Amino acid sequence: MDDIVKAALKKWPNVPACYGWLALDARGDWYMRDDRIQAAGPFPTVKGSRINHDKLREFIERNYEHDEHGDWFFQNGPQRVYVELESAPWIWRLDARAGQAPGIRSHTGRDARFEAALVDENGRLYLATDLGLGIVHTLDMETAADAIEAGHWRPEDCSAAELPRRYGHRLSPQRERGAAAAAHMP
Repeated sequence: MDDIVKAALKKWPNVPACYGWLALDARGDWYMRDDRIQAAGPFPTVKGSRINHDKLREFIERNYEHDEHGDWFFQNGPQRVYVELESAPWIWRLDARAGQAPGIRSHTGRDARFEAALVDENGRLYLATDLGLGIVHTLDMETAADAIEAGHWRPEDCSAAELPRRYGHRLSPQRERGAAAAAHMP
């Protein structure tokens, strides 16, 4: 986390969290979702405005974390901005290596160590790593197929719906918290 963000948290410790305004798609692209976009439909059906500014993307990615509930967020100074996830908290980019399993790097630039490969009912490939669960970027599927054919990875079948529970993340903090609040209403 950036030092300026840590300082802001100390200075303003009680800033309310923000839900629904930021999203991450399965290709590692970030989207801003204002009130109008949120009213038009849930993510990823209605994505919003893609964030193209390199410095803003880098700032978000340096300050991208998760809480104890498995909700992922961007710490924007003193405000926690929860992220709507299309498929998983990490988007994996692969680095082909002759005769070896590919290197794995997250959409935020963090290196990861392979633990398991999973394929869901739609043919999407996920990797469980020391950082957590992520989906393989579509541009790296040829490298992933080569790793599978070479026997470096042996994917197991899974259900996309089971992955959040199994790996401890939530795709929509806004929906999850709204459902929990509704369950406690008289």
